[in-house]
This record gives sequence, C-alpha cells and structure tokens, in this order.
Amino acid sequence: MDNEIKTLCRQLRLPGVYQSYQSIAEDFKDPEDFLFQILNAEVKSRETRRIERSINQAGFPAFKKFEEIKRDMLPKDGKEAFEKIKNLAFLKEDRNLILIGNSGTGKTHLAIAAGIAACENGYSVYFRTAAGIINDLKEAKKELRLSKFEKRFRKMDLVIIDELGYISFDEEGAELLFQFLALRYEHKSTIITTNLTFSDWIRIFHDKAITTAILDRVTHHAVIINMTGKSYRQREFVATNKNNEDI
Repeated sequence: MDNEIKTLCRQLRLPGVYQSYQSIAEDFKDPEDFLFQILNAEVKSRETRRIERSINQAGFPAFKKFEEIKRDMLPKDGKEAFEKIKNLAFLKEDRNLILIGNSGTGKTHLAIAAGIAACENGYSVYFRTAAGIINDLKEAKKELRLSKFEKRFRKMDLVIIDELGYISFDEEGAELLFQFLALRYEHKSTIITTNLTFSDWIRIFHDKAITTAILDRVTHHAVIINMTGKSYRQREFVATNKNNEDI
C-alpha cells in the first residue's frame, strides 16, 4: 500500500503528503481531521519549497536575516528605521529604499535581510551588485535578449542594487542602468546601497544629465536612510582584541 500511495502522490505531485501521512495518521482517528492535517502539511511543504526556490533565484551572496543584526550597533537612522524596513512598509507602498553610508555599517546586511523577508512573504526578488547588474545588462544586450531581460526586470517586486559607488561605469553602462531603473519608477521597489552622497553620484555616471535623471527617479518618494557611522567590523575587531588583552 505504501508504494501505491507513493506512486499516487508522485502522479499528483504531492510530495508533502507522502512525507507526512504516516506520522500524521498515528495521531488521528477522525478521517476528516486527518485529511485536513495532511492537506495542510502539503500546503506548508509547497510554501517551504517556494521560499527556498525564491531565495535561490534571487542571487543573494549570503543568507542574512533581521534576527542576526545587532540593532544597537547600527547608525542612529538605521536603528530608527529598523522596524519599518523589517515589516517591508516601503515595499508594500512601491517605494525605493536607499541606504547611504560608509563601509561596514550594516547597509548590505539590512538589504539582504529585507530581500529574504520579501521572499518569505511571496515577493519576487533580484539581488546584484551595481557592477554585476551592469554586466548582466551588457551581456543581455550583446546576446540580443535585452527585451526579455527588461520584461523580467520590470516584473520583479524588489530589485536590490548593492555597492553603488565602488566602481564607476562607462557611458553604455550608465545609460542601460538609467533605462532599467526608469522602468521601475513608481511601479516597483528598488533598494540601493551606496557609499556616496547624492552629490557624488556624478563620479560613477560621469554624465550630468544622466546622473540628474537617475537621482530624480530613484529618490522620488524614496525612503532615504543615513547609514554613516563607525564600521561594525572595525568595532568587532577592536572588541575582540580587547578581550584577548584582558585574557
């Protein structure tokens, strides 16, 4: 009978039912209650697989959640905005989130944690460094599949562009990024982490007109958080050395 049940579950694509039915059956005598529990197990199994698939497809460089963030070590504005970022208020309102500050203050961790939370809540997410997304765009253009990439980019509920400002772009890269950010203007949310103030963005886009146009679109109605502060990694290094000295 077990083999027959396994075959039926495979045909109906119900792996959660097959994995759970024996353990659940031991606790229930009521057929209706058993059926409810086994179907509920299948729903949970599918949701778990959906979340895993969504996270894998997003392209996160690491798995980081809000629970791992030491909130008291974030810069002042980061602490104050923590709950709003965690509950994805900006995403629900189709607003952009821009995290500005020096290296090591938690910008990328917050961005990844927001992306993971978005995946868990049924949103589609695309994560890339600024250099990575420029390479993706150029490659898509070269292979004549820019329109296909555009369709996917436009549909993504959340796009995360990390480390904007560490590498400057050439004219083609700047124009492509402007074109694709414009597609999401007031339509979908984008998170940008950057080490540059807005007045310095011309250093990476070079062209004043393109820089102004990009800033106009990404900052309109955006949630902008100043993440300038002491580096978390440096403070952790100092604390570790101090502990070693005490020993």
